[in-house]
Amino acid sequence: MKRLLLLLSLLFILTTTCIIAQEQEEEEELLPPKRSKVNKLGGAGGFTPSWLFLDVDPINQFLKNANAAPLDDRAMMLYGGQGYGYVMLVENLRIGGMGLSGTRKSKALDPNSNTRRDIEYNVGYGGVTIEYTFPVVPRLDVVAGVTLGGGGVGIKMTKNQLDTKIWNNLWTEYGSNQPTNEYSRQLEGTFFVYQPSINVEYALLRWIGFRVGVSYVGMSGGNWKLDNNYDVINVPSDVSGKGFMLNTGIFVGTFLF
Repeated sequence: MKRLLLLLSLLFILTTTCIIAQEQEEEEELLPPKRSKVNKLGGAGGFTPSWLFLDVDPINQFLKNANAAPLDDRAMMLYGGQGYGYVMLVENLRIGGMGLSGTRKSKALDPNSNTRRDIEYNVGYGGVTIEYTFPVVPRLDVVAGVTLGGGGVGIKMTKNQLDTKIWNNLWTEYGSNQPTNEYSRQLEGTFFVYQPSINVEYALLRWIGFRVGVSYVGMSGGNWKLDNNYDVINVPSDVSGKGFMLNTGIFVGTFLF
């Protein structure tokens, strides 16, 4: 009798253990597999159009005093690109390079003297990018970083008479010692550029992604030249290409998610 009770007890324990194990296996099958952490690898490059909210008030004061048309205060469109690659020694850290440039123009016509004055205001810069990626969800990342490099501002001033241009008269005027009202001058300022930024990046596919974000373009240490030959002094420090910027971009490369 004791042997029968012992055998029944062992059979009950074995059966219960098998049932519990089977239930655990079924529960594990219903649960989604745990997503392993994947570090960012590879790199990408792409087209990065941006909008620079440039403060044009400082230069506009000089343009008005010179009978030239002021620059429009709308955001200046900058075109360029960026490339980067992830550094394997530091998780999710990437290093690369970028460059952007844009132009804003104005023109004014003086009907009394039949004189046209044109201004071309250029902003361009480039440098090394150091960025860190914070994965949020698959396909979506937040990227914070800084660009360090150099750039400058170019101001081209052109003035001419709107009369008929005749071939022989042009050569006569060129050889004359008399001063002329028609000329073109180029001012160029070079700066150290720093640009902290934060962007949101979304990988549409494993080889193409998009970016949108904000940054600030800072410029310091301006050195100005006239016609690439003469030093220019007493240039106001607020005449530069600094300002807040809206970043966008489309990249082709390697995107893990």
